Amino acid sequence: MTPTVTALYAGLCGLLLLTLAARVVARRRSAKIGLGVRDDRTLEQRVRAHGNAVEYVPIAVLLLLVAELSGLAQGWLHAAGIALVASRLAHAWGLTRSAGSSPGRVFGTLGTWLVMLALSGWLALRGAGIV
Repeated sequence: MTPTVTALYAGLCGLLLLTLAARVVARRRSAKIGLGVRDDRTLEQRVRAHGNAVEYVPIAVLLLLVAELSGLAQGWLHAAGIALVASRLAHAWGLTRSAGSSPGRVFGTLGTWLVMLALSGWLALRGAGIV
């Protein structure tokens, strides 16, 4: 079985990660900051937007992959993948707009956690032979 659904969302998440990384590099070059963030609030927000995605995307995509290989229906896989990508986009947008709380950050974090919770729960039940 080829995990085509996961491939789609892994590819989209990879493009998001590269976009966020490119934004960090662009700001570093324009502000002439090679390491750290100094007092540059814009750079700090971009670094955290990228870093937060790096912290959550790999495990979420791994959960999606294992769920696909374990037989989760394609409709549920697409729902999880769409929710993951939308949540990560919302979070990145929210964090780059405001260093404080923002709807994008709140919904992005909540959405990511719910996707991970749902996939983790289903996998645990599947592994226990319950579903």
